[in-house]
Amino acid sequence: MDKFIIKGIIFDYGGTLDTNGGHWGAVIWSGYEKYQVPVNLNSFQEAYAYAERQMAIQPIIKPDFNFLEVLEAKLKVQFEYLIAAGYDLDMQLADKIAFDGYSLAKDTVAQVKPLLAVMGDQYPIVMVSNFYGNLKAVLADFGILSYFKAVVESAVVGVRKPDPAIYALGVEAMGLPAAEILVVGDSYSKDMAPAKAVGCQTLWLKGQTWGEDKLQDTSAADKQFSTIFDLKDFV
Repeated sequence: MDKFIIKGIIFDYGGTLDTNGGHWGAVIWSGYEKYQVPVNLNSFQEAYAYAERQMAIQPIIKPDFNFLEVLEAKLKVQFEYLIAAGYDLDMQLADKIAFDGYSLAKDTVAQVKPLLAVMGDQYPIVMVSNFYGNLKAVLADFGILSYFKAVVESAVVGVRKPDPAIYALGVEAMGLPAAEILVVGDSYSKDMAPAKAVGCQTLWLKGQTWGEDKLQDTSAADKQFSTIFDLKDFV
């Protein structure tokens, strides 16, 4: 296998390092199914999108929140939306789904940590992520903040994926030419396309998709793989 010739790596966070390719929409929906929450998929998707919008515009997530607190807040807004829409829901199920999601992320990151240690010994690493202003607290809680030279977070820098400008900030934080940086992420539209637009090399973690499984053009992804643990085969 031909390997990338690079001098630095930019990682996405959510869906890449915390679920190994699983989109959080799909992860949380699996929790609804596990606990038999009486909601159909379309209604869940509406509630999920509503909660994401609310957390982007309202100070729901505090800067010191760990990821369990993020998920608890996210699920609370979802359930409140669905209850207002007429669903009879037990709010205790929201906390159970949040805890399961946190456990999944914690376990996945624990498995990813040795890989980050190896990569960090070889390259400078930067994080570029759409998040709520508390990403450093989340990374610290999971014990991986120290691996990153910089964290470029949408709520902090004021620009969100898929705007290529957020990846341009990641390149600037890295301090290397874009062509010498590899971007690793799970979203084609939010990671691969904007990263390629600023001149980076791109590796697509194509796992459990949530709306991107019918893409016709994937030319912005230089290569694809299906598990983060195979990253060492590419660099």
